[in-house]
Amino acid sequence: MDLRRLIGKNVRFRRKQLGISQEELAFRARLHRTYVSGVERGIRNPTVLIVGKLAKALRVEPAALLSQETNR
Repeated sequence: MDLRRLIGKNVRFRRKQLGISQEELAFRARLHRTYVSGVERGIRNPTVLIVGKLAKALRVEPAALLSQETNR
């Protein structure tokens, strides 16, 4: 599986679990909303630092965003 798509699916899954919007996630992670949207759609290639910011904002370990087990 393409890692960009995997991260995107996991970010979306975790965000929806928290019941927050892309805008709220972007605010918490200090990113632009359109960047978060691109990550969720699998068209952005987030760096390790961005994965860390997203994970912190989602209250999970960064490894959870790389897991294929997250949203099964």
